[in-house]
Amino acid sequence: MEQWAGILVLVLLFACVAGMFTLVFTMSARGRKKDAQIQEDYAQLARIAPERGWTYERRVQGRIDQYCGLRPFPTRGSNLRAWHYTTGEFRGRQFTYFEYRYMNVTSGADIAERKQPTIEAVFVVTTPGPGPFVQILRPNVLDRLFDRRAKMQLGVPEFDQNYRVITDDEEFVRNALCPAVVPYLMTDTKTKKSPLQLRNNDLFTWYRGTLSPQTVDEKLNFLCDVLDRIPAQTWSAA
Repeated sequence: MEQWAGILVLVLLFACVAGMFTLVFTMSARGRKKDAQIQEDYAQLARIAPERGWTYERRVQGRIDQYCGLRPFPTRGSNLRAWHYTTGEFRGRQFTYFEYRYMNVTSGADIAERKQPTIEAVFVVTTPGPGPFVQILRPNVLDRLFDRRAKMQLGVPEFDQNYRVITDDEEFVRNALCPAVVPYLMTDTKTKKSPLQLRNNDLFTWYRGTLSPQTVDEKLNFLCDVLDRIPAQTWSAA
């Protein structure tokens, strides 16, 4: 009996070790596949830009300093770097998109402190006219805990429950978020993870992750769809 118990323990130990090796191999294979896909996406971005008449630069420095103080950028800074910086015209509007990267420090109990890059894909489209500072966000737990700025109530219960609007010009926001805009933001699948930010002549959206040709078209279309729905007189009255 003791012999069989010993054999069973050995079998279970072998199965556990084999399972751990299988898991490590699977995760490693998935990581390599993901990295290969990201590199292919970057190569496609470099190819499609000139095909569409856009300007593509793999890395620039100092071009995005003007965005400091806005999400997802630092409050202040200089000579910030941007990767896959692309400019051009899309649906009759000037745009810019790029990756902004910053270092996120993490630590573990048994490993030395290491630095991991956080990547934010940012998209900016020029508006028909200047506007005030406006943020339309899907608040997360951190926002609810630490963002003490006043939240504007639009008067649409479902919208007010799911979005956080920050602005110093409520009249502009009420004119901009007309009946054509609010339903689009609440029902279109592209808007669920697409915050909006307006400052001067720039309308922004962004997400955490790398750029790809698919997300470029999706996010630029999203920004243009929003601008198409805002009444033209909103900009002249700003």
